[in-house]
Amino acid sequence: MRKIFFMTFGCKVNHYETECMKSLFRDSGNEVVSSYTEADAIVINSCTVTSSGDSRVLAALRKVRKACPNAVIALTGCYPQAFREEAENIAEADIIIGTKNRSEIVRLVEDYFVFGTRTVKLSEYKNGDEYECLTCTRFDDNTRAFVKIQDGCNQFCSYCIIPYARGRCRSKPIDVLKKEAEQIAQSGKKEIVLSGINLAFYGREFGLDLADAAEVCAGTDGIERVRLSSLEPEMMSDELLERLAALPEFCPQFHLSLQSGCTRTLKAMNRRYTAEEYFELTERIRRHFPECSFTTDVMVGFPGETEEDFAESAEFVKKIGFSRVHVFRYSRRKGTVADRMDGQISENIKSERWHRMTAAAEEAKAVYLEKQVGKTIPVLFERENCTDFHHGYAPDYTLIKIPCKNPKKSLRNMIFCVKIEKKESDCCIGKPTEPLG
Repeated sequence: MRKIFFMTFGCKVNHYETECMKSLFRDSGNEVVSSYTEADAIVINSCTVTSSGDSRVLAALRKVRKACPNAVIALTGCYPQAFREEAENIAEADIIIGTKNRSEIVRLVEDYFVFGTRTVKLSEYKNGDEYECLTCTRFDDNTRAFVKIQDGCNQFCSYCIIPYARGRCRSKPIDVLKKEAEQIAQSGKKEIVLSGINLAFYGREFGLDLADAAEVCAGTDGIERVRLSSLEPEMMSDELLERLAALPEFCPQFHLSLQSGCTRTLKAMNRRYTAEEYFELTERIRRHFPECSFTTDVMVGFPGETEEDFAESAEFVKKIGFSRVHVFRYSRRKGTVADRMDGQISENIKSERWHRMTAAAEEAKAVYLEKQVGKTIPVLFERENCTDFHHGYAPDYTLIKIPCKNPKKSLRNMIFCVKIEKKESDCCIGKPTEPLG
């Protein structure tokens, strides 16, 4: 038995894949440990969305190699897949495998212990590649389970390296998802969050769509909530929305990635919609889900973004009424079209626009939270230990707190109805409408 430590960077998909690799090691008789200083092998699952992300990965590699000179270090994830030539020259890594062939990670680590031969296995993606069915056999202590059902992206936004790191769109077979949902329910979890690189494209090669995946999870005994993670605002037909609305378990929170509320900027980004089309989609969704929320990502400082473009984007954020917005500055990414564009914006202007967009986002959030006051909402409680408040989330992903009268009592993984009495800056405060038992 060997001791394995994992270090994960980036998105929920990366974290899910790490959990799958942990399961592979555990199923092979190894132990996953919480400190790299006690590990025989260290697996670093990388992100490459930004160049600063690459820098963090490389710094982590140097740190663990210095601290653990005799450990086997495996580098996987988006960075080596997107930048294969650079990755091959990383001396600190004994094994490099990118985003393909993760099912071989245990064998590759064991082979290194036996033969001591450095392995670089970085094969390119090709059209027609199948989805690599990694699944979890053991789940962490969160009350919700993130399940990756889709990989790859066909969109090639001008700022994004991910299509080069993840290949083309492909989907987890529905029977594999069904079995995984059953395992999640057996582990005691009540909520499944479906995730992917471009989730809205799930199932196209099988003649399926997101509703099929949601229906499988919602129909699993023990699963009381099904949620979608980040979505591109495409492929959201009325038929799909009608099927989702028919599921009592479906949580009406839609994280629709916006990037900009200015159509001119969206076109430069090679996004496949206009601001008007995005707005029309939110209106269609609201017709099916009157109590829904919208969360999103917004970029500021994209090359060529004028002051007028930025102001239009900020007004659009307030117009939609997002409950939560992740605002981030454009970061140049080698290998992308945007990196070669004229009109690069100075860091000072990016920072100033970030502050203004964040203020617009906070204004929208405050308006949304105020609308929750007076409502009675089912809340899935999450935090195990508390002193002042129990914490949980509503179906629309509003953070809800109720006063904690007994610090020794845990409400974790329980659902109670809460009447909202007031809002705070980032959450709502309420009281349960029934005894907590």
